[in-house]
Amino acid sequence: MGDSKEAGTEAPPAGTAARGGLSLLSQGESEEPSAQGSALFLGGNEVKSRAVVKYSSAPPRTAFARLQEKTDLKLPPANWLRESAKLGPAGTTILGNSRKSKPFSSFGMAYDFIDSVGNDVDVVSDSENIKKLLKIPYSKSHVSMAVHRIGRTLLLDELDIQELFMRSSQTGDWTWLKEFYQRLIDQKWQRKKKSKEHWYQKAILSKFLYYSINGDGAAQPVPSAAEQQESSSADQTNDSDGASWPAPFEMPSSVSEDPSASSQGLKNDFARNILWTFEDIHMLVGSNMPIFGGGRYPAVSLRLRDNNKPINVLTGIDYWLDNLICNVPELVMCFHVNGIVQKYEMIKTEEIPNLENSNFSTKVIKDIAQNILSFLKSNCTKEGHTYWLFKASGSDIVKLYDLTTLCEETEDKYQNPFTMPVAILLYKVACNMMMKKNQNKKHYGTVRTLLLNCVKLLDKSRHPQIIASANYMLSELFQLDEPKKEESSESPLNENSDESYSEEEEEMPDSDENGSYSTCSDPSDDNKAVAIIKSVGELSVPEKYKSIHQIRPSCAFPVCHDTEERCRLVLSYVLEGLKSVDSSIKKESDLPAADPNTPIPLKYEDESTRGGPEGLEKQMALFLDKMGSLQKGNYSSQSGMIPGSWQHKMKLQLILKSSKAYYVLSDAAMSLQKYGRALRYIKLALQSHDTYCCLCTNMLSEVLLFLSQYLTLCGDIQLMLAQNANNRAAHLEEFNYQTKEDQEILHSLHRESSCQGFAWATDLSTDLESQLSVSCKCYEAANEILQFSDLKSQNPEQYIQVLKRMGNIRNEIGVFYMNQAAALQSERVVSKTVSTAEQQLWKKSFSCFEKGIHNFESIDDATNAALLLCNTGRLMRICAQAHCGAGDEFKREFSPEEGLYYNKAVDYYLKALRSLGTRDTHPAVWDSVNWELSTTYFTMATLQQDYAPLSRKAQEQIEKEVSEAMMKSLKYCDVDLVSARQPLCQYRAATIHHRLASMYHSCLRNQVGDEHLRKQHRLLADLHYSKAAKLFQLPRDAPCELLRVQLERVAFAEFQMTSQNSNIGKLKTLSGALDIMVRTKHAFQLIRKELVEEFDQSKSEETPPAADSSPSLNREEVIKLLGIFESRLSFLLLQSIKLLSSTKKKTSSNLEEDVLLKTNKQIYSQLLRATANKNASLRERIDVLVHLLDQLARGGGGGGGGGALQ
Repeated sequence: MGDSKEAGTEAPPAGTAARGGLSLLSQGESEEPSAQGSALFLGGNEVKSRAVVKYSSAPPRTAFARLQEKTDLKLPPANWLRESAKLGPAGTTILGNSRKSKPFSSFGMAYDFIDSVGNDVDVVSDSENIKKLLKIPYSKSHVSMAVHRIGRTLLLDELDIQELFMRSSQTGDWTWLKEFYQRLIDQKWQRKKKSKEHWYQKAILSKFLYYSINGDGAAQPVPSAAEQQESSSADQTNDSDGASWPAPFEMPSSVSEDPSASSQGLKNDFARNILWTFEDIHMLVGSNMPIFGGGRYPAVSLRLRDNNKPINVLTGIDYWLDNLICNVPELVMCFHVNGIVQKYEMIKTEEIPNLENSNFSTKVIKDIAQNILSFLKSNCTKEGHTYWLFKASGSDIVKLYDLTTLCEETEDKYQNPFTMPVAILLYKVACNMMMKKNQNKKHYGTVRTLLLNCVKLLDKSRHPQIIASANYMLSELFQLDEPKKEESSESPLNENSDESYSEEEEEMPDSDENGSYSTCSDPSDDNKAVAIIKSVGELSVPEKYKSIHQIRPSCAFPVCHDTEERCRLVLSYVLEGLKSVDSSIKKESDLPAADPNTPIPLKYEDESTRGGPEGLEKQMALFLDKMGSLQKGNYSSQSGMIPGSWQHKMKLQLILKSSKAYYVLSDAAMSLQKYGRALRYIKLALQSHDTYCCLCTNMLSEVLLFLSQYLTLCGDIQLMLAQNANNRAAHLEEFNYQTKEDQEILHSLHRESSCQGFAWATDLSTDLESQLSVSCKCYEAANEILQFSDLKSQNPEQYIQVLKRMGNIRNEIGVFYMNQAAALQSERVVSKTVSTAEQQLWKKSFSCFEKGIHNFESIDDATNAALLLCNTGRLMRICAQAHCGAGDEFKREFSPEEGLYYNKAVDYYLKALRSLGTRDTHPAVWDSVNWELSTTYFTMATLQQDYAPLSRKAQEQIEKEVSEAMMKSLKYCDVDLVSARQPLCQYRAATIHHRLASMYHSCLRNQVGDEHLRKQHRLLADLHYSKAAKLFQLPRDAPCELLRVQLERVAFAEFQMTSQNSNIGKLKTLSGALDIMVRTKHAFQLIRKELVEEFDQSKSEETPPAADSSPSLNREEVIKLLGIFESRLSFLLLQSIKLLSSTKKKTSSNLEEDVLLKTNKQIYSQLLRATANKNASLRERIDVLVHLLDQLARGGGGGGGGGALQ
C-alpha cells in the first residue's frame, strides 16, 4: 500500500527529552543558519518559506562522521543509546530511541508560546502531522488526527486509533469512539501489528546516527538502570481530570509547571519549536530532526537509504518539507545494502523536487496546504470541540467528525480526554489576552468567547478553581468605573454569542463544482460527519477553498444598553465564581455555626439603640477601631478558608468586584432619584466590603479608597432620603425588594461574615434627625478612612469632596436644630423665659455650624463658609428673638440679651462678607449676606425704637443708637442694584427713612430749648420724609405706606405752622401742605386700581364682592387713612380760606389770591358735601378725592400760580 515508513520518510521520530524550561534563542545563538528564514526558488515556481527557531534544546551542531565503506550498520557502536556531551540532554531524543509523538503534543507547544495562539498562528502541530497532511493526495496511508480550534488557531495532534483502542479496554476513555468506529468505518477492527522489517529499519537507522556522531567508536558510559527504566516508562500517560490550574492573579506559565501537566503528556518535548511561514500560512511546528554541521553549508540533514529501493515521491516530499521547516539547505544521503555502507550523496534542498522517481510540483504542495487549512478552518468552527479528521487506508475520501457532539450522546460527556487540555488552553489564551487588555480592548469579545467555552467544557464539581477564575475574568471584561465604549455597537448580545465563532457561511460557494459536502456511500455516515472531501484529488486544485480561507472570526462584545444591565452581567459572573469557590470548601448548605457570644440583631431594635445619635457614636467608634485593626492584618473568616489559598485569593477578588458593581448600581439609582433602591445597592456594596475586610490580611490603600467612596455615596443617599420624606413608602418598598441573584451573593458573603459592620450606615430610618445624623457619620467615617495610609494627600479630589459634603450635612443638621428651636419658641405661650430644650438646640445647631465652617475653611471654600456664617448669624437672631418675650408686654423694653445676640449676628454676617472678599466672588451670596445684615440692623433699630430701654439709657442715647443702626441698615441695602430683591430693598429703605423722619418729628415735638438742635431735627425730619415719599412711590404695592408718610408730612407742616406768627409764613406753609396733599393722588390711584381689579375679578367669578375684604389691600387701613386725609384736607382748606380772607381785608385786592380763594371755597364745599354722604362706597369716596385733588392742582393749591376752574 506504499507505506512511506518503508521508504524512510518517517525516520526522525518524536523524542522524549525532558525540557528544563524555555530558553529563547537570539539570532546569534540559534543553531539555524538564519533566524530570519529564507525564500527558496525551486524549478521556476517560487515557494515562500521562512523558518524562525523560537526554542531549541539541541546542542550546537557538530560535523557528522563519514563512515567507511563496508561499515556494518547491523553491529551496534560502542556509544549506542548512551548520553554524550556532544549531544546534550536532548541527544537521545534527536537520535531516535524514543517513543512516538503524544496525542497532546500541540498543547505543550501552545502552552509555551501562548502569545501566538488564537491570533497570529494558523496551525500548531508536530512536523510529522504537517507532512502527513500535505502528502494526503499522494499517499494511500490512513490519516487520523484530532483538530481543536482556539481563536483563529488550529491545533493538530495525531489520534492513533490502534493505541487509543488498546487503552480503552483499560481506562474506558474511548469506548464510545471504538463503538462508533466499528459501526461506521471498520466493522472488523483488530489491532495491526508492526512488521519485523519496520523494527529492523528503525534499529539500523539509530545505529547509523550513533556511528555518525562518534566515528572512532569510542565507548561511552553506560546509562544507569534507573534512567533506562525512566526512558522505557515515559510513554505512559494518566487521566487529565485530576489537574488543578491557577487563578488569574498567577502567571499563566505556571500551568506548564504544574506537576500534573507532565503526567498528562502536555509537555513540549520537541528539540526545536519553529515558527514556519509557508506562503501565507503561519505554523508553530515541533521538530526532532537531527541536524549536523559540515560540508559546503553550516547545516545538513542526514538520511539512510536502502540502495535497492529507489526514492519515491512520498520520500522526496518528506525530505523536502523537513529541510524547509528546519531551514536546512542541504541533504546528505548514505546508501547501504543489507546494512553495509556503500556511498554518500549530497543534494541541495531546492533540487529534491526534481530527483529521479521523486518528481513533484512545489506549487501543488502549496495548493494542498492552503486547501486543507481552508477546509479545516471553515468546518472546525466551535471552540472547545474536538474534531476528528479521518482517512481510511487506501481510501480517497477524507471525513471530518465532531467528536464532542458524538461524545455528548454518551452518558458522561467528560469521557473525552481532550476536554481538560482544551479547556486549559482556552483559559490560558484568555489569560494572556487579559494581560494585554489595556493595549487593545477590541479583543474583549474574543476573550469572553474563550472563557465562556472554557466554562462550558468543565465540570463544576471537578474544576472549581478554573471555573471561579474564568468567571472572575469574565466579570473583569466589563469596566464599571468608566463609560462604556462599545467596540461593535451594531451587534447586540445574541443567542449565538456564547459559541465560538458562529459563522453561518459553512457551505462552499461553488457547490456545483465540488461535491465535497454532497454525497457519501453511507447515508448514516453523512449524518455523523461535519464535512467530507469526496476525493483527495480536489486538494490539488489551486484555490479550491480560497473563499472559505478568507473567513476570519469576529467575536462581538455584547452591548450593554445601560449601566444596570452591565452591572447585572458582572454580578451574574461573580455569583458563579463565588459558587465555585464555596463548593470547593464545603457544601453550599453548610452555613457556619452561630457564635453563642454574639447576639442576633433584631429588626425592631433600630430607633432607640441604633437610630439615635448616641448609639451612632458608639457604633462609629467600634467601626473605626475595626478599620484601625485591619491595618495590623487581622483575619476572621467563618468558613475556615486558609489565608493564601486559591479559594481565599479568588473570593477576595470576587467580593471586591461585587462591591464595585453594587456601588455603580447605587450611583445609577441615585442619579434616577430612586433613593430606596440606591440605599439597597449601597447596603449590598458595604456588606460585600465588610466581608472583604473579614477575609483580608493586608488592606490595600486602593480598597480603603473604595470604602471611602461607598460611605460618601451612602451619606448622599441618606441625605436625599431625609429631604424626600414625602415619598417614604415608595422608598421603603424599593429598599426591601431583593433579587434572587442578590440573595445568593449575600448567602455566600454570610459564609464568611455577619455582614453587620456597616448596619449603622444602611438602615432606612423614619426619623429625620436620625437620617441626617447617619448621613453625617457616613461622611465622617469616609474622612477618617482617608486619614489612613496617607490617602488624603494621594487623593486630594476625593478628600475635598468628602469635606464639602461634611460641611454641607453639618449645615443641614444645624438648620434642622435651628428650625426646631424656632418652632419651640413659637409654641411658647405660658412661660416667657427661655427653656432648657431651646438652649440645648441652640448649642447643637451652633456646634454643627461651627464644624461646617471649619470644614469649608480647611479647603478654602469661601462661598460655602460664608453661607454657614450667614446661617450662624440667623441662629443668633433666633436666640435674640427668644429673649424678647421676657417681661410684661406693656412694660417691654429692648433687653441687653437681645442686643448681645443681635450684635453677635452682625459679627457673623460681617465675617461672611470678609470671607467672600468682594461681590465678584459670588454675587448672589454676597447680596444675600448684605440683605441679612441690613435686616439685622433694621430689626435691632426698630426694636430699640419701639421698645426703648428707657430704664437703662437716656432718650438721646437711644435715639443716637437707633439712628446709627438705621443708617448701617441703609448702607447694606442697595436700592439701585437690579435684582429680584430690588423692590424689597426699596421698601426697606423707604421704611427706614419713614421711621427716622418720625423719630426726628417726635424729637422736635418733645424738645424744648436748644434752637440749633431743633433746627437740625427739623431739617433731618423733612429730608427723611421726602426720601421716604420718593421711595414709597417706586413699588406698586405700598399705597397705604405712601399715604401715611404724606399725612405725617402734612402733620409736620401743621406743627411748624403753629410756631409761625405771620400770615404770609402760615400761607406759605399751608401752600406746601396742600401741595403734599395733591401729590398723594398717586397713592389714591393705586388704591382705586386695586379696587377695580378686585371688583372685576369678583364679577368674572359671578360671586358678589366680599364686604370690605381684599387679599392684597387692607380695607380697614385704607378707610382709616382716608378719613384722616379727608379731615386734614378739610382743615387745610378751611385755614387757607380764613387766611386768604383776612389778608384780602387788610390789603388791596389781588386777582391771583381771589381766584385761589374762590377755588378753595368750591373745593371745600364739595369736600363737605362728599364727607356728609355716609352711604358713599370706598371707591366713590376715592373718586371724589382724586377729582378734588385734580382741581386743587389746577387751582394752584394754597398759593402760587392758579389755573382755570372747571
